Amino acid sequence: MANTTFNGPVRSENGFETVSKNAATGAITITSGSKMATEAAAAAGIEGTAEVYITQVERFKSDTSTNVNLVKTTIMLDLTGLASTAAGDIIGKADSGVAYLGRVTTANTGVVFGVTMECFEAPAGGDPDIDLYSATEATGVENGAISDLTETLIINGGDAAVGTRTVGGTIVADQYLYLVAGATTNADYTAGRLIITILGYDVAS
Repeated sequence: MANTTFNGPVRSENGFETVSKNAATGAITITSGSKMATEAAAAAGIEGTAEVYITQVERFKSDTSTNVNLVKTTIMLDLTGLASTAAGDIIGKADSGVAYLGRVTTANTGVVFGVTMECFEAPAGGDPDIDLYSATEATGVENGAISDLTETLIINGGDAAVGTRTVGGTIVADQYLYLVAGATTNADYTAGRLIITILGYDVAS
């Protein structure tokens, strides 16, 4: 179909989707936005009592003559009901299974070149010193040492407070993300909201 230029507002009750079509198979892929392909495991160790955990993956095409997309992945997490234990241990819901935040893959989140972690509600109860790690394994649980996994420190967060923003570098493909306590406080979180933003790029099929 040829390009169409509209004069006036374009309206849709249920939003808009940008898609790509595989030239060989004709398969349609939504590229404009969705949740992470691999989110936190359902009813497992990262969703606390507040049950606020949202992911969103957006692709922004800046040049319609190419298939290169800027990919922005956002994870919002309420810490309430999760727990910290000791420095270097994974943060999560006690005795509730694997505690990864989601999985980074090239197909889903692009080639990652930057990561940020921002605090919008100060952590209370559990330890405020929160780091972000990636690991090859999906088996990490609350109170487990991140060093027991094949891990990489992505962000050394320090003590989170409203407005703090910390920055990390790349995340290699096929890694699971974990929050890890930077200091020892053995307690449940009663408050705390974080936004993790992952920036990458890809070439659409």
